[in-house]
Amino acid sequence: MNKFDWNRVFEIVCRWYVFVFLNFYGIGKIMGGQFYRKGELPLEVAKTTIEQASAYDLAWSFMGYSFSYILFVGLSQIIGAWLLLWNRTKLLGVTILFPILVNIIVFDIIFLDVKDAVVNAFIYFLMLIYILYFNKEKVVKAFKSFTSLESSSVRDKWQILRRTVLVVIVMGVIFAIDQFFVNLIRDL
Repeated sequence: MNKFDWNRVFEIVCRWYVFVFLNFYGIGKIMGGQFYRKGELPLEVAKTTIEQASAYDLAWSFMGYSFSYILFVGLSQIIGAWLLLWNRTKLLGVTILFPILVNIIVFDIIFLDVKDAVVNAFIYFLMLIYILYFNKEKVVKAFKSFTSLESSSVRDKWQILRRTVLVVIVMGVIFAIDQFFVNLIRDL
């Protein structure tokens, strides 16, 4: 007889829940439901000096100033949310959404006096943590593969030293080229 796996069910609930709500937020941003857009400030906000403006109005005006930024944030939320739907991509979705939600939580706490928005974002964040916890074996395996050290034989140490010197030299060349173009553009 198969035992019912409540942890698996809750992981799916978390993935679908975050999927639904971050899609709403992402689409809302793109469609104009969030932020004061450039040229579309509410009259009351438009008449307010920066000194008199609330943190909320300043933040909402700043975030809405660039449609490219709105599009980037909205699409990032949507893409990350959609990746949660499939087992093969769910951890990539969490990886995309994790910093977005940390930013939303910090931003809302500092600039917005909208406690329900912070609570919602924190719940989504906790759900992402649960997804990571439920998949902890895969997460640990991936982390170990990213952070594993090469063997440390004497021959390998010389190879590592040569590679490090080469990397530093190439970085120096790239930096020089970068600064050349920065100065070239600055002088135009």
